[in-house]
Amino acid sequence: MRILSLSARAGFSESCWAGELSESLFFEEIAACNACPRLVKYRESVKEKKGSEGRYWKRPVPGFGNPKSGIMIIGLAPSAHGGNRTGRVFTGDKSGDFLFEALYRAGYSNMPVSRFPGDGLQVNGAYITAVVKCAPPDNKPTREEAETCMRRFLIREIAEIKPKVIVVLGTFAYEWSLRALEALGIKTEKRRFSHGCETVADGIKVICSYHPSPQNTFTKRLSMEMLVKVLERAKQESQSDQKAI
Repeated sequence: MRILSLSARAGFSESCWAGELSESLFFEEIAACNACPRLVKYRESVKEKKGSEGRYWKRPVPGFGNPKSGIMIIGLAPSAHGGNRTGRVFTGDKSGDFLFEALYRAGYSNMPVSRFPGDGLQVNGAYITAVVKCAPPDNKPTREEAETCMRRFLIREIAEIKPKVIVVLGTFAYEWSLRALEALGIKTEKRRFSHGCETVADGIKVICSYHPSPQNTFTKRLSMEMLVKVLERAKQESQSDQKAI
């Protein structure tokens, strides 16, 4: 398993990660990817927030967490002013704030917040990643971009981690996670997406949740209790004797 930590760039130094349990798979390879011209152009052209000039990551955002936990959490893509700014997935935006509070409540991490690399956060209960590693315009990657990222990275992350459980955040993550499993030769049973629905792919439990976007959380379509329940269910399943890849 190839695990690399954060490379120095615009204030993002190796020391940011020193002593943290969180690890990142294929870090250098993901961070250097320029495979999708539209995504490269967009991520590098994002107008930086006042006070953060010169400190945006503006690269693909690798996953992080504990690759030996048996649980993967897969989202859509980094946001322009979240992961694209901080360099850490689900970090620096409202979706991440909601997710990390839920992770803390479910016993996955040591802190209820994720602000930036080096903030002391340790996620030992899961490995967190996204289908698409670059921030897409309007949060909408094309099918070709998703296919490229899935084949370059997501299927390899799954193969390395050998999860017992995959928690997918939203319909996009659900669709492309099943596609990644199928690309690995794993038979999947696709069911209609709904919050809390479950399916099994050759012994790997896939559990669905609505995405913790402000659109879902502000309208109460997704409550904190709903997401915590899904995470607790995933932990329970990961501790059972299910077959992994």
